[in-house]
Amino acid sequence: MKRHDQNQQPDLRAAARTLSEALLSLETTQEVKEFLEDLCTPAELEAMVDRWRVAQLLNQGYTYRDIRDLTEVSVTTIGRVARYIERGSGGYRTALRRLGNKAP
Repeated sequence: MKRHDQNQQPDLRAAARTLSEALLSLETTQEVKEFLEDLCTPAELEAMVDRWRVAQLLNQGYTYRDIRDLTEVSVTTIGRVARYIERGSGGYRTALRRLGNKAP
């Protein structure tokens, strides 16, 4: 991960806030898709999709082995997603709850 100078921290926090606001301003799934495609590289987007799919499968009670077989995502990534579901900021849990854990 890129290291930033301490003097940049206030600007980075403001940019993170406006990024969240930009996402919140989008009104349709198509708008979000287009924004993410512009914002992220294909590899970054694929990684986010993989992590979200893992989160859904974990929430549905699938085992790590089942998830690895279904998604071809590494056990390390599956474990990382599981850790963030349990001890992260709550974003995964909120989204999973609000979407009713729709199957991937």
